[in-house]
Amino acid sequence: MVDWKNPPRLFIPGPVHVLPDVLQQLSRYTLGHRGKEYAQLHKETVDMLKQILFTEQHVFLSTSSASGVWEGSIRNCVDHDETVLCTMCGAFSDKFADVARDCGRKVEELKVDWGKATTVEMIDKKLAEGKYSAVTIVYNETSTGLTNPVYEISEMMKKKYPDVLVLVDAVSGMIGLPLHFDKLGWDVVFASVQKAFALPPGMAVFAVSNRALEKSKKVTGRGYYFDFQQFAKSAAKDQTPTTPSIPHIMAINYQCKKFLAEGMENVWKRHKEMADYVRGWAKQKFDLFCEEKYASNTLTTIKNTKGIVVGDIIKAVQAKHNTVFGNGYGKLKDQTFRIAHMGDITLKDVQEVCQWIDDEVK
Repeated sequence: MVDWKNPPRLFIPGPVHVLPDVLQQLSRYTLGHRGKEYAQLHKETVDMLKQILFTEQHVFLSTSSASGVWEGSIRNCVDHDETVLCTMCGAFSDKFADVARDCGRKVEELKVDWGKATTVEMIDKKLAEGKYSAVTIVYNETSTGLTNPVYEISEMMKKKYPDVLVLVDAVSGMIGLPLHFDKLGWDVVFASVQKAFALPPGMAVFAVSNRALEKSKKVTGRGYYFDFQQFAKSAAKDQTPTTPSIPHIMAINYQCKKFLAEGMENVWKRHKEMADYVRGWAKQKFDLFCEEKYASNTLTTIKNTKGIVVGDIIKAVQAKHNTVFGNGYGKLKDQTFRIAHMGDITLKDVQEVCQWIDDEVK
């Protein structure tokens, strides 16, 4: 049983460790979600998120996981007679393609082996066929610890394929990695708050471009819960279309103030410093799963070159230090393990975790 007075510190790739001062925000007295006090909270939170995401376009709050915005982005931005190009490099980019198919859209895959990046050249070659209305990309593939070269991809697309909508899963990228939404020219980007926002699960943040919002007006069968038009109508009144998780929004507000006080460049630098340490340790003791130039700054997937029983090491570290890191995901279970270094943790924290793993690996 979990000792709720002394819960384990989480270094899994989400949910991540949540600090006590952040948890306190979730226990504040609630508000009526149609009252002016909530509208003030909503507006202040969204305005800060726009600064954090470097956008003057639309930012919406959804009481859901980010998986819901997989569906929302497809159902709002890809019409039934159009084809979406789904780039696939791991478990979650693969699922994005599955969701597009489940929404009844025509999907073509651009698939690479897990641990490989989706490159500019690959996307350029496919888009040159001229038959795609949108492309899906995962910024940071949580299953493999790989960051796709999205800035280079975006520059190419703005120049050569300006009419193709860009739908980006940034679940384990937002906050921890640079994200200049307007400069990138993306149309939808989304994340869950249990990753680098360092909050408990239950909320998603997503940005939508003006042109994606216009496109959604013409798309039929958008559904109800993730209808961008409803989000936009409610946002004009500093509201959400359905009942929001107000405690989560209070906590997002609190975290945004901290991020802006730290400065986003410094937030990204802190994540890179932690990642550099874990990567250096992993190369010395094991190996990285993906090519280092594409290795993520929010989590590291480590190749199990020593053939350790990963589950046993996880149990030992938890028993001795009340700290949990992650096994490999899906087909990579036991072949790899994962250490998250995102959110409010520090370099000292990840140094401890690596040392504790060393202590158990003889």
